[in-house]
Amino acid sequence: MKCSTRVSALGVFMSVGIALVPGASHAQSSSPEALVEALRQGGNVLVMRHASSPREAPSKETANPDNSKLERQLDEAGRKGATAMGNALRTLRIPIGTVLTSPTYRAMETVKFARLASAAAVAELGDGGQSMQGVTDAQAAWLRTRVTEVPRFGNAILVTHQPNLSRAFPDWGPSVVDGEIVILRPDGKGGVALVGRVPIEEWSRLR
Repeated sequence: MKCSTRVSALGVFMSVGIALVPGASHAQSSSPEALVEALRQGGNVLVMRHASSPREAPSKETANPDNSKLERQLDEAGRKGATAMGNALRTLRIPIGTVLTSPTYRAMETVKFARLASAAAVAELGDGGQSMQGVTDAQAAWLRTRVTEVPRFGNAILVTHQPNLSRAFPDWGPSVVDGEIVILRPDGKGGVALVGRVPIEEWSRLR
């Protein structure tokens, strides 16, 4: 099912063409305030691409002390962006329940700097240890199914990678940038509604 929407609210939303899962629909938020209120009510799935990270893996000299496998790690912009986003979620009193993340170092760092509690690493959100080439059809199917599950409490956050998003949601996944969150609302019947898309730098501007 393909459809499109355009909503404008202080630069928070982007024009998108989406093809989600069978039964997908749209829930347009006309303002940043409406978006925040929707998030405060809970019941949304926030699908996030990890925060900014250089494509090159660090050397032993430049790697963080705990990055023993020399995986890609967040740069300064990524660390600051994740921190600011997490602070904004708490300031805005947006309830967060389940947090699932890719087991890669850069995704785990995103969760750490955002201070998202009780995060669980899930292989299906990862890159298979192969960076941009490690995403399978099974992972894409898992992600498409997971976003249809209604959170038991608050909002759920899934931290993953651009290849995972592209494979699961080819109509909008490729356009998701570092740190951006796509907010989806499952209807409990296997469908989801698009609520909005928030770049990482916009969270601190919401009220």
